Amino acid sequence: MNMNNQLLHTPEGVRDIYAEECARKLAVEQKIQHVFSLYGYQSIETPVFEFFDIFKKERGSVGSQGMYKFFDRDNNTLVLRPDMTPPIARCVAKYYMDETKPLRLCYLGPTFINGTSYQGRLKESTQTGAELIGDDTADADAEMIAMVIDALKETGLKEFQVELGQVEFYRGLVEESGMNEETQEQLRILIENKNYFGVEELLSEQTMGEDLKKLFLKLPELFGDIDQIRLAKSMTTNERALGAIHRLEEVQEILDSYGLGDYVSYDLGMLSKYSYYTGIIFKAYTYGTGEYIVAGGRYDKLLEQFGKKAAAVGFAIMADQLLLALSRQKIRIDVKMNDTIILYDPAARDRAIRLVCQFRNAGIPAQLTPRAESESMDAYLDYARRFQLHRLISLPEDGSIAVVYDTETGVSVRQAYTETVRDYIH
Repeated sequence: MNMNNQLLHTPEGVRDIYAEECARKLAVEQKIQHVFSLYGYQSIETPVFEFFDIFKKERGSVGSQGMYKFFDRDNNTLVLRPDMTPPIARCVAKYYMDETKPLRLCYLGPTFINGTSYQGRLKESTQTGAELIGDDTADADAEMIAMVIDALKETGLKEFQVELGQVEFYRGLVEESGMNEETQEQLRILIENKNYFGVEELLSEQTMGEDLKKLFLKLPELFGDIDQIRLAKSMTTNERALGAIHRLEEVQEILDSYGLGDYVSYDLGMLSKYSYYTGIIFKAYTYGTGEYIVAGGRYDKLLEQFGKKAAAVGFAIMADQLLLALSRQKIRIDVKMNDTIILYDPAARDRAIRLVCQFRNAGIPAQLTPRAESESMDAYLDYARRFQLHRLISLPEDGSIAVVYDTETGVSVRQAYTETVRDYIH
């Protein structure tokens, strides 16, 4: 491979997005942002890179080895952000320290995780999401989930499910069990992976009440509708765990008021690796991708690490996974692509410029191209087809006559310039 060919390649885990695919991605992102604005959320942008300490273990979602790290001139360790939530928490603590009323913020931007590439997972991905800060109620939890559902519906997605969990349920049980932190983490991983036999083996080595063991063993199976929640409720007297169940029931009631309750299911074995979650957690799934397309939850203690006491709940939509699902489900995303090329002889430049300005003022995308004497009309028609330009308008000589070509059918119509303006604008 020569140097010129090497320059054409991207590093592992990143890719180019161009033409119609890029237009579809932007259109989907705009649809989601529109829903956020309807809910009263304001946009926020944070830097692509931050100090390493922003993403320390206790407030980050990715281990140190999974971050892209580099140094500035003062030898500070910087990282490309692997997660959007900690930077927003930092920003809120800095600029809204004294604000006591709820803040509604939304974002769109790339994140970077230097993980092992498998199953086509990218190292750079786009996330768009929202954070509701300063509201610790079940209403805030429900608002987040309702916004997720409405945003996914707005993109055209029809078949999807939002699974709800509650980390406080698990934490209440492990607190009662007296297990050390290492054993708790082992058990968490086993439960989340639905490894029933692994859970059974680990618990056999622990000293705790039989009822508590039975509930831990049941956790990998406690997923489905609201009845699973009620079953879990009947199996414990732990106040912390019961409080978590009550919160889920309240959220379900509020979502029913939104008319969105049917989009929700439950999984008490969903136990996030993100250490900053403190209550309800949720993920959204659909078919056509092996990954979740939304992840979120409550993180009431995160802002406190930046100096501000404030409850918070938020989520991130994985735009790349969502687009993959939309594509595989053959859901059409209407995009306003440039579908007209105006080709003109040098003598017709003034009329061509007036025509393209009329098109653009009318909201019709059009590109303007001077015709080269050495190029045939067939060559320009082939160009138009390659770039999915459905219409070619040729202005020869003085431009008083236009020839309009339909590039898909090959049909051409010769007409006066004024008729072209009238037909295609008015």
